[in-house]
Amino acid sequence: MVAKVFSSMAKISVLVLLVLCLCLIPSCKKSTPESPAESPEQQTTDDTEGKAVKTEKSATVEKISPVEKTSPVEKPSTELVPINIELPKPMFVGTPQPTRVPNLEKPLGKLRPPFLAPVGTKNVALGKPITASDEEPIIGEIEYITDGDKEAADGSYVELGPLKQHVTIDLGRDFDIYAIVLWHYHKEGRVYFDVVAQVSGDPDFITDVTTLFNNDHDNSSGLGIGKDMHYLEKNEGKLIDAKGTRGRYVRLYSNGNTSDDMNHYIEVEVYGK
Repeated sequence: MVAKVFSSMAKISVLVLLVLCLCLIPSCKKSTPESPAESPEQQTTDDTEGKAVKTEKSATVEKISPVEKTSPVEKPSTELVPINIELPKPMFVGTPQPTRVPNLEKPLGKLRPPFLAPVGTKNVALGKPITASDEEPIIGEIEYITDGDKEAADGSYVELGPLKQHVTIDLGRDFDIYAIVLWHYHKEGRVYFDVVAQVSGDPDFITDVTTLFNNDHDNSSGLGIGKDMHYLEKNEGKLIDAKGTRGRYVRLYSNGNTSDDMNHYIEVEVYGK
């Protein structure tokens, strides 16, 4: 009887132990702790730090590849002003002798109006090299033509041989030429024939030739018939509008005058820029 009671108690004890073990096993498992929620203050700090990092990156990019600012290109000035032409003193006094010259322009009876050209235009022929078809002038030196002396006194002009002659000025480089002023001989009233003014980039005047003035009405010089008028020499010289023609070489022709067959030059000025 006692043995049966002991056996029943043992079975109950085993069952109790099994139940206890089953209850203790789930509590033995490790639980993963949940991350604590970020507080509003921490979020604000993180945002501020993020913006700071972005700002630093932007600054670094600007330092590495800065945007270059270019100044606007200045356009050339289009303002026109009178060119300063210093005139020599008049040498001829009295009334010019009657001349039977066709197509002769009438004197203005007053000073020539100012000639307008872009700002910065100046005489670019002063002191420049010059050559002539007559290499041995009868009077004077070829260099007189660009030496700045415009007086008609002896020693200020050069006399070339008879018939067609020409002189060529080398400006040294290309210029935009706006006016040519030439003085043949203004000690007395006379008219020079077949006056032709040309500009070119070719020193031999074979190609790239622009004729600016031509009063050869019968093509006696073989340069074509000109439509410009003959004119009477005076201390103002003859101003030829070159209209901004670009070139390096200026060539001037003449073919005697109403007093003799010789060709004279006192000065030639070339106004360019």
